[in-house]
Amino acid sequence: MLGRSSVLLRNAVKGLVRNHHGGVPGENLPFEVGNKYKLTAIFIVFFGSGLGLPFLALRHQLLKQQ
Repeated sequence: MLGRSSVLLRNAVKGLVRNHHGGVPGENLPFEVGNKYKLTAIFIVFFGSGLGLPFLALRHQLLKQQ
């Protein structure tokens, strides 16, 4: 029984390895990494919006009280 399950596992792993397509690092990312200035701008906007949103919401709530 143990031998049969190891054969099935080995065949499954071989199928995964065989179907894996190697290639250029970063080709599966949702953004391009070729232009470092554009990449930097995208990161600044992405993280800046996430970090700045609570402060903008707080400012909005404080101005709404007045």
